[in-house]
Amino acid sequence: MTFKDSSIYTFFGLFLILIGCENNNQPAAQGPPPVAVATQQVEASDASYYDEYPTIVNALNEVELRAQVNGYITAIHFKEGEKVKKGQKLYSIDQQQSEAAYQQALANLSVQESNLLRAQKDVERYRELGEKDAIAKQQVDYAEANYISAQKMVDAAKASVRSVQTNVRYSTIVAPFDGTIGISQVRLGASVTPGQTLLNTISSDDPIAADITVDQKEIYRFTQLLTKKTSKNDSTFRLAFGTQVYPSFGTLSIVDRAVDPQTGSIKMRVTFPNPDHVLRAGMSGTLRVLTRPSEKSVIIPFKAVTEQLGEFFVYVVDSSRVSQRKIILGRQIGRDIIVRDGLDVGEAIVTEGVQNLREGSPVTVSQPAKK
Repeated sequence: MTFKDSSIYTFFGLFLILIGCENNNQPAAQGPPPVAVATQQVEASDASYYDEYPTIVNALNEVELRAQVNGYITAIHFKEGEKVKKGQKLYSIDQQQSEAAYQQALANLSVQESNLLRAQKDVERYRELGEKDAIAKQQVDYAEANYISAQKMVDAAKASVRSVQTNVRYSTIVAPFDGTIGISQVRLGASVTPGQTLLNTISSDDPIAADITVDQKEIYRFTQLLTKKTSKNDSTFRLAFGTQVYPSFGTLSIVDRAVDPQTGSIKMRVTFPNPDHVLRAGMSGTLRVLTRPSEKSVIIPFKAVTEQLGEFFVYVVDSSRVSQRKIILGRQIGRDIIVRDGLDVGEAIVTEGVQNLREGSPVTVSQPAKK
């Protein structure tokens, strides 16, 4: 080997040593920096919430007013939509035909009573003659038959009078109970037909009912609520219309007698006081039924939950790192939610910064989240 060749090898050796020194001076590769998060310790507490059922408001009493006699409307004695009292006069129907029929029935009764009186005198006279054998027995029998027939005719005439009197009473329509009357379906002078012409509808409005349909699995729960003694301030039943909640509380009054075999459901009725007549029959809303579980529940902020392919997870902090934990959710209560399974009391979960995490991410807890 020549001197020139050895110099070349020496140069390359020094070059490799310099490169190695530079690599040793570079810092080693590091993982991602810790994520700043806020955490909350899992606790169990008493949970109460409202189950919601669609409902229709119904009157406890409601009846359609229909004409029972022929005639024309001669008077309307109320203002549409006003409160009416039981027995209050509402409509008058032309009574000319009814009055004429009544007078005719009275005249027929008078005739039949006169015939009865004559038949009675005849039968009394023939009985005396028959006892003395002064008349044929056949004539006595005829007199007896005429007398019985005259009695039947009087009874028929009296029944006719009562029938016509009923028609006269039907010529005046009165309120069957206290309530609110609607918009009249007929006007003055309108012709009405018995049993067909709808005049109006009247319904009670204080108290008023909210009817719901529930699954048969809930019968036991509602039966207990039916037998439970309630106070005036019991908030078990509330009525809501969108975001507006009716201020008065309701009382469960009826559980229907049987389950519908077609749907497996049963009807319930809750009554509400309605002194200001704010609730109207036919309104649709939501009946809220308060539920108080017998055991304490694990409740966490809903913002701590993430969803992946229809499953729900939270991040649990352990030794400055997080692990993803699958959970089973229950009822949502405002901004919180009940966890039915997957978390234990005392564990710490991430409540803020969740969107920046993945399995095994290092974390630094900035401050505990406020509950």
